[in-house]
Amino acid sequence: MRRHRTTRTAVLSAGAVLLASTAMAAALPAGAAAAGCAVTYAVSSQWQGGFGANVTVTNLGDPVNGWTLTWSYAAGQTVTQAWNATVTQSGAAVTARNVDYNGSIPTNGSTSFGFNGAWTSSNPAPTSFALNGVTCTGGTTPTSPSTSPSTSPSTSPTSSPTTSPSTPPPTGAADITVNTASRYQTIDGFGAAVSIWGGAWSTAETQTLVGLGPNQLGLSIVRTGISPVSGEWGTQVSALRTAKSYGSNVKIMASPWTAPAAWKTNNSRINGGKLRTDYYDDYANHLNSYVQYMRNQGVTIDVTSVQNEPDWHPDYDSMDWSGTELQTFVREQGAKVQNTKLMVAEAVNLNYGYTDPTLNDAAARNNIGYIGGHLYGTEASGRLKPYTLAQQYNKPVWMTEWNLHEADGGGSSIWGNPANAAAWNETLDDIMRTVHKSMESNWSAYVWWYGKRYYSFIGDGESAYGTVAGAPLKRGYAFSQYAKYVRPGYQRVALTKSSKASPLEVTAYSGDGKVTLVILNRSTSAVNNAIIQAPQNVSRAEYVATSQNASAASQPVGVNGNQVTVNVGARSISTVVLTL
Repeated sequence: MRRHRTTRTAVLSAGAVLLASTAMAAALPAGAAAAGCAVTYAVSSQWQGGFGANVTVTNLGDPVNGWTLTWSYAAGQTVTQAWNATVTQSGAAVTARNVDYNGSIPTNGSTSFGFNGAWTSSNPAPTSFALNGVTCTGGTTPTSPSTSPSTSPSTSPTSSPTTSPSTPPPTGAADITVNTASRYQTIDGFGAAVSIWGGAWSTAETQTLVGLGPNQLGLSIVRTGISPVSGEWGTQVSALRTAKSYGSNVKIMASPWTAPAAWKTNNSRINGGKLRTDYYDDYANHLNSYVQYMRNQGVTIDVTSVQNEPDWHPDYDSMDWSGTELQTFVREQGAKVQNTKLMVAEAVNLNYGYTDPTLNDAAARNNIGYIGGHLYGTEASGRLKPYTLAQQYNKPVWMTEWNLHEADGGGSSIWGNPANAAAWNETLDDIMRTVHKSMESNWSAYVWWYGKRYYSFIGDGESAYGTVAGAPLKRGYAFSQYAKYVRPGYQRVALTKSSKASPLEVTAYSGDGKVTLVILNRSTSAVNNAIIQAPQNVSRAEYVATSQNASAASQPVGVNGNQVTVNVGARSISTVVLTL
């Protein structure tokens, strides 16, 4: 909505990811037991002097009850805070022990923990791990009682702790029941904008934003601007091409802020001004030329907006339209913009006065594919809800811009610290809550403002705000709980909740043979042993959570037939992916 400072050049610092196979000593029966595991160590975020990391242990051998994971740091790193494990350090040696609710790891099951740490000159990943005193072996090997490590606690329980079991076998009535027979909107995606007036994302930054790998955020929509000067169109080509080729089903959306000044009533790019009616055809050709230019560069523009914020007339690029003027333009000129689908009207607060005229005109309506709107003031105006006229005519509704970063209080350096409470509270209570509400409103897409900014999804390196250019931020990890797992083409489906699950804000989606649930727990209490019931048996379950102290960290999950059990942490957003 408002023009923001462009990003400045900074040094890119990448987090390290290590996949290691380690030996695991189980709680052994009388005979030999099979031991083996895989450990994933991932630096989820890094800032000057500090970092966050997630560790996932997958048991490849016999069930384990009680575990201790050890490793050493080579560059003087220290652990400062941990969650889901008790972590101690002596010199370079680090020891992580299970807490009371995650000591049991079944065969092929996983458990995860996370921590924040400090570094000085460098932050290399550990090169080896040991679990219960047994070093890495690279496979599953039999272990006899005589060779069991002496460090394994002799009093380890033979079953999950009864006080707070991590993932007990699901039994009893479900707390969340998914009904895939009742379906709502089809999801087009979740995304963010490249810089409209500044430089482009680098290849690595684009891959971080759209990729589906570790420490990547899975965006499936990238929004870009259409400059009134055709010579500037090439600025974003490389980033958009990378997004299309590297991401999965990524859509590109293009929005113009203004027509060339000479075509406007105020003869200026700024301060609004209307498009002169005698230039309507030129403007249609201008939009079409942009689409064809990008197409020739190997970039398909899936969605082209007629105008960004026709109801906002600031002292930067902008242009004023009424709803009836948009209707006339789309009806008479819309067909000239080819190889894309048109969108109206990206009004500041989804003001229906800018879209109803087009929807109510059959000829105009047939020339558009989407309805767009921004979130500024939309909830306060009562329009963060289903848009019934758009649904009547099968026009998907996209939320195409919102920007909020009031948590810094006007510029404090809080954004580079992934555990900052103010930044997390704003992310969970404002941004993630509105994503949830937009999905419940049957909207098909949610597109944030700049993807690369100190308060956004990856850092821009501005020293005043403490972020590292290109490094994922907490807000990015939180948004990825939707973007990475609710993919284009999925459909939102119905669910019911028990009273136990009433504090949770949940939406469910069906696609690719999976049921995916995104769960917000904005309360200050965990909801433990929550039973989710799928419509059929679950062959595989994945559970990932982000909170103030965890960034897209894998969590334990129990499976029994068509039910799974999860512990939903307080003040968290999490995703459960059930493969049926």
